[in-house]
Amino acid sequence: LQAVLRQEQCLFSSAPPQPVPPLSQTLQRYLQALEPLLPPDELAHTRRMVHEFGRPGGLGSQLQQKLEFRAKHTKNWITDWWVQCAYLANREPLAVHSNPAISLPRRDFNDWRSQLKLMSGGKLASEHMRGRPLCMELYPLMFSSCRIPGPKHDSIAHYGTYGRSRRSPTHITVVRNYQFFQLEVYNSDGSRMTESQIHAQLLRIRSQSWKTDKEPMGILTSEHRHTWGAAYNRLLRDKINRASVRAIETGLFSLCLDSPVMRISDEKYASRKAAQVLHGGGTFSNSGNRWFDKTLQFVVGEDGSWGLLYEQATAEGPPVATLLHHILEYCEGPDPKRAPLIPLPMPKKLYFYIDPEIKRDIELAKQNLDILINDLDVNVFNFKRFGKELPKRHKLSPNAFIQVALQLAYYRVHNEVCPSCDIASQRMFKGGRTEYIRSPTKEALTFVLAFDNRSVSKEVKRQLFREAVDAYAALTDLALKGHGIDRHLLGLKLQAIEQGLSIPKMFMDTGYGFATHWKLRTGQVPANTDSVICFGPLVPDGYAICYNPQADHVHFSITAFNCCEETNAETMAMTVKNTLCDLQELLEPTI
Repeated sequence: LQAVLRQEQCLFSSAPPQPVPPLSQTLQRYLQALEPLLPPDELAHTRRMVHEFGRPGGLGSQLQQKLEFRAKHTKNWITDWWVQCAYLANREPLAVHSNPAISLPRRDFNDWRSQLKLMSGGKLASEHMRGRPLCMELYPLMFSSCRIPGPKHDSIAHYGTYGRSRRSPTHITVVRNYQFFQLEVYNSDGSRMTESQIHAQLLRIRSQSWKTDKEPMGILTSEHRHTWGAAYNRLLRDKINRASVRAIETGLFSLCLDSPVMRISDEKYASRKAAQVLHGGGTFSNSGNRWFDKTLQFVVGEDGSWGLLYEQATAEGPPVATLLHHILEYCEGPDPKRAPLIPLPMPKKLYFYIDPEIKRDIELAKQNLDILINDLDVNVFNFKRFGKELPKRHKLSPNAFIQVALQLAYYRVHNEVCPSCDIASQRMFKGGRTEYIRSPTKEALTFVLAFDNRSVSKEVKRQLFREAVDAYAALTDLALKGHGIDRHLLGLKLQAIEQGLSIPKMFMDTGYGFATHWKLRTGQVPANTDSVICFGPLVPDGYAICYNPQADHVHFSITAFNCCEETNAETMAMTVKNTLCDLQELLEPTI
């Protein structure tokens, strides 16, 4: 696969550089985004601060010039800053707070073969969005990479061909019953192992990992980053531990062989399955089978539940979902290779020396992770009444349709609109990552206030709904063209900090703080499979909602924290279902 990706390098340079939007445009659209959220007096105060920042020759103009200079002399003017600020400098645990999980339909894994076809040489096709080529440089970086904890911020180590190592690693890490194994997936002559060879090696690992009385070393990686960083340094003082950790970090990816998901009912199974991939289910379940710092972790349960957990400092959801689709397509075909008649070395078991300090670190991590897991409510469901074909029939953007529906659902639950962000890709640009699309819009607020008002006619509601959807679609278009506002605002703020200046007053304003307290974190990750991404809320009193729209149905995942009395994932899920049905009735009345 890496050899194929090297052939795709021509795509890297075909994407244009990411533009720096005009300052006046960003500031104007920032104020427009605040209008549905702030009362008039606060909005007036914020408007004065924004105008002062953006006056000709003022601080904003000076910072804008520096950003434009930076854009001319770097591959991408915001990506390094964004990765550092959003991921590597974030000290919250990766489990739940950062690492997303992709939960896939249940499959039959009785033959233990279809799990490991990632090592195939199937060609990864180039990607396009709206007719434009996408930057493909993230794909090789996903393999043989790992996040490394640090005292103040983390770093990403790439050990593959594109990293610092001259020779790419040839092994993966397999973990079962908290026990880690180094499994070579290439033969001594450089050829990839066949399915039957990998099958035989996995059986060997199963036979060596029946005992469950081992310390769950992977639990350490679920800790607060500062706590894990200190434990990491203690762990690496021992030579045996250092070798085992390096084997995990340098591996192409990890394979987590989990015990079955606890099945209470068919209705709850999809949610439990997604939670299992996301965090392992707790210290008495499979959380010890994770190494949350690892970029790619394929999770396979004995009951056929499976999915992918990934660390997103290297790549966000869309390229990961594309990679997974490529793997699934290859899994449908037979393996044409015959296994060579050569004996295979035993998979290498990775050992850890656990002194009293490390033992205390593990016990503390177990307590903290169980508290976090018990606090997270996960609700996954498949909305089957309609899919993206319905909005298409009415010439409406499916994503914008769902976004307005989510705004209406939130308003119905909380009787207010809130700061919300949807994630848009920036991979149309060289080295691009993501941008936020802010909602609600003025048009969305007008619509949600009118929808449950019986004095407003259906004809007016339909028109207001269309205007709200079209307004959101227009914001999406701007973001996809590199004219979103949030990465630009972040760049201006970080440019001031880099120059040793005080943070501009505009970013210290209460309006800015309120409008970036993302109570509704959303994301459309479309895929050709019936999968759904699951992640935790960005704030304690918020929700995370991800969806995968198919032609005639939509997969949703909704998460919230139980510690917040105001939020409830199950209530929000039911309201989203009812809201979508009401919007269907609005567009296509049955009477």
